[in-house]
Amino acid sequence: MATIHCHERVFEGIEAVIFDKDGTLAHSESLLRYLAQRRARLVDAQVPGVEAPLLLAFGVEDSWINPAGLIAVATRLEDEIAAAAYVAETGRGWMEARDLVRSAFAEADQAIGRKADHTPLNPGVLELIQRLVAAQVKLAVLSSDSSLNVQDFLSRYALEPYFQVACGVDAEHPTKASPNLLHQLFEKLDVQPAQTLIIGDSLSDLEVARQAKLAGSIGFTGGWTIPPNLSAADVTVAEFSHVKIL
Repeated sequence: MATIHCHERVFEGIEAVIFDKDGTLAHSESLLRYLAQRRARLVDAQVPGVEAPLLLAFGVEDSWINPAGLIAVATRLEDEIAAAAYVAETGRGWMEARDLVRSAFAEADQAIGRKADHTPLNPGVLELIQRLVAAQVKLAVLSSDSSLNVQDFLSRYALEPYFQVACGVDAEHPTKASPNLLHQLFEKLDVQPAQTLIIGDSLSDLEVARQAKLAGSIGFTGGWTIPPNLSAADVTVAEFSHVKIL
């Protein structure tokens, strides 16, 4: 067990730490902004007039991304449904709208190629991971991205040896706070939620902490141009060096 000190907060008896991926482990803002713009442009090419409202819904603001916007925190399926709703509002049938959006999103993905290549590690996170492992703390990734993208990210940055568990969302577990997904995560880690911390950059990570009754939550704000509002976290940090292992 480890004692983790972060500003004024001390978390004792910690056996495991769960990391979010995009915005926490990975610097994703530039990629997400490009992806949102390309998705909106491709949908607008078939349904003129929806680009501006789609960008607003995705959270694109000039040269930055709203860290609480759809593209930053929602799953791909949630993004598709939101975009399809804007298309359906123009008079298209729902199934037609879903198919059109799905096709546009797939084309945007092809333009990007390997996502992991465009989402480098945030400064200081590798050092924190190594310090936690040295303290014999078990590590997991819990992301709103797909399981395939989570695994590919860990492989791309040689993080696989550090993490016991890596979880993304899928049809069976549509959100990271899905009870069955959380149950499986703790079963694989072989730890109790009360001995586990989560480090993340969104309210969905804080929801995981609340729903799973974790030992606490550390909000990371340093991955965005405009820091997210994580006042509901037990403590927030802008740099991973502020997380101390005692």
